[in-house]
Amino acid sequence: MPHDARTTSPDRPMRADARRNYDRILAAATSAIAQDGAEASLEEIARRAGVGSATLHRHFPTRQALLEAVFRGKVEALCAADDDLVTDPDPEHALVTWLRSVVTHAASNRGLAAALLRGAQDGDPTLGATCHAMVVDAGERLLSPARGANAVRPEISITDLLTLANAIALATEQEPEGAARADRLLDLALRGMSP
Repeated sequence: MPHDARTTSPDRPMRADARRNYDRILAAATSAIAQDGAEASLEEIARRAGVGSATLHRHFPTRQALLEAVFRGKVEALCAADDDLVTDPDPEHALVTWLRSVVTHAASNRGLAAALLRGAQDGDPTLGATCHAMVVDAGERLLSPARGANAVRPEISITDLLTLANAIALATEQEPEGAARADRLLDLALRGMSP
């Protein structure tokens, strides 16, 4: 088993109190990044989590390690959302609902992707490719039935839709009413998706 921040050694899982601290730090970091961006203060994250800086650094020795954990967690949650949607009897509704989640996900990253790229030489070299593959697979599970129901033009790929969703999120992330505007722009763009 590879060593990661959720274990104390390659063979031994974390103690329950350490796991709670890890989870609280991750939740606080996710919230702080959504609010303040990827440069959110590590001291503020520790304070929000109710731990000291030493505890934060014991779990996440570098800012890059913390950012990677936040990003991975957000991608895993986004991909898990498709598990419920894949059984939706209306495949177009399922796809559109998931794409709205993609826009929300991308908008809440607030500079996270750029920060991860800046620190890539110090981080997990497989993170970007792994997360991208997870999102593409999740999206394809929803696009395929929508295509089969003739709700999506056949030439549209999941990569097209993800690029569109990310572009909308980037274009609106700094606006005061960015979430509402992103939703309107996605709605407008998706009208062009139908045959």
